[in-house]
Amino acid sequence: MGILRTDRVTGLGGANAISGSVFFTGGTTGPIITISHSQDFAFDTSDFTIEFWIKKQNGSNRVPVFAQQAPNGTDDYGCWIELNADNTIEFQDQESGAFASTGTIKEDTWTHVVMVRDSNTLRWFIDGVASGTSSYSGTMKDSKYSLVIGRWGESHYDNSYYAGYISNLRIQKGVAQYTSAFTPPTNRLEKTPETVLLCCQSSSDVTREETGKILIASAPTNGAFPQATHHTPNSPVGFSTTTDVGSQYGSTFDGFGSFATSTYMVPSGGNTRERNRGRGLIMGGAVSPGATNTTQIKYFDIAAGGITEDFGQTTVARRSTGSFSSSTRALMGGGFVAPTSPHTISDVIDFVTIANTANAIDFGNMQSTGYAYGTASNETRGLFAGGYRPNNGAVVNTIDLITIATAGNASNFGDLTRQVRSFGGFSSSTRGVFAGGTYPAVQDVIDFVTFSTTGDATDFGNLTDARDNVYGSSSSTRGVIAGGRDPNTTNIIDFITIATAGNAIDFGDLSQTSYYYNAATSNSTKAVWIGNGSITNAAEFVTIATTGNATDFGDQNGTAQHSNGACSDSHGGL
Repeated sequence: MGILRTDRVTGLGGANAISGSVFFTGGTTGPIITISHSQDFAFDTSDFTIEFWIKKQNGSNRVPVFAQQAPNGTDDYGCWIELNADNTIEFQDQESGAFASTGTIKEDTWTHVVMVRDSNTLRWFIDGVASGTSSYSGTMKDSKYSLVIGRWGESHYDNSYYAGYISNLRIQKGVAQYTSAFTPPTNRLEKTPETVLLCCQSSSDVTREETGKILIASAPTNGAFPQATHHTPNSPVGFSTTTDVGSQYGSTFDGFGSFATSTYMVPSGGNTRERNRGRGLIMGGAVSPGATNTTQIKYFDIAAGGITEDFGQTTVARRSTGSFSSSTRALMGGGFVAPTSPHTISDVIDFVTIANTANAIDFGNMQSTGYAYGTASNETRGLFAGGYRPNNGAVVNTIDLITIATAGNASNFGDLTRQVRSFGGFSSSTRGVFAGGTYPAVQDVIDFVTFSTTGDATDFGNLTDARDNVYGSSSSTRGVIAGGRDPNTTNIIDFITIATAGNAIDFGDLSQTSYYYNAATSNSTKAVWIGNGSITNAAEFVTIATTGNATDFGDQNGTAQHSNGACSDSHGGL
């Protein structure tokens, strides 16, 4: 067994770390989770404890967290918990009426909430602080209706849905777990003998429940489904790539692509995770064809899938940019600024530190204004290739070079074999590869360069189909290229082995034809494409080492975007 390298291990955690939550989109068509009627939810005269972590959005309206209520809202209901417009939280049952907290819930902030019946007293606790008491000696009614998370009831007349996150929802019957001020738990809640419901804990399965109850996730009126996510109370930025992950994800390792017992002893508990190996970013773009450009930066966990989270803002709103990264920094360069004439084209390069959430910072400038590049990078160098550059005679074969760790302006690397725009790029640690594109017609050409040198690109081979607006991503050995126009939109996925020149081979298909799958990134195993021809929030992925059709990955949060850039801290699995 190897030696435990304490200089390379941080945040020894445990198996009981909080790892998941459920996201609800809210609105008038939002998702719900339904649990069939059970005597377990009939509190009668017994003590009970209801607790959960919550991070709410859109708090201006009165919205339910969960409820057991008749469709008409009048004749038969058990109890419910709701968020009021004044940010108090309220408990109500048919016999006792309403009981609101004295404290409030902050918008977009994880808050621990507890409702307790302690003998003849109802108690609220917010973040462990006593937040109101009320005397109650009555019998709480048993409703015949299902318990619904995210709405007033399964088919209620009031189309108000909860918007935000819920984590570790636990209901205990027969015990008042908290009777005075306490420190909120930092570990995932456990099933006790009194537990009758424990859910919203999984980062991958919305319907997982620890007492054996059947949970049904649904999207009334064709809305969005509830989505499992890594975004948890112990990880306010969604999942941890911070300096010390603490108990959130167990042990974190630097410097190796995988955990090896020949190098490290296995820690006593918890999972293992290598830092900077799993966060994807989506940067800039536009919200619809010809519409306003955006400064939004979003991020997501490539390994887990799910929804994106807000990261920060770019310095300039623009689309059709180029993006790439090292394991620590993400950069976005150039782009189309003005959606209508007179057109404005940027030469600005922004950067962010991937492990943080913050607004982008100015890095420098490209050699000229431009957009619609192909990009590639390794751990030290990034390349902006080709594109439409009006200052250089429109569509060019120029390759710009920057050193990722050092802010400054781009310099000349060399030239592609052709003039081209609207094409895909990806890389291994040694090679940058550029495929497809258009000028003056769609192309099937694949070029490559060697990062360690400067100079002109070399012919690699050809795609299976000539097309533009393709978007590539890679592992350390294999590149995958998806979508595009030939000139009709396609669902083609090609692949190549990066170290070996030759023509691309058919990999499989996207679920739909698209040339707006232009946010493409990867970790060492998954390639992800976000957006599609209908400008939706949809995302798809493939496992790079295999072949086959793409499958659903998750969604962007907020407004759907297109023509944006994407990268990750594990680009190409480097």
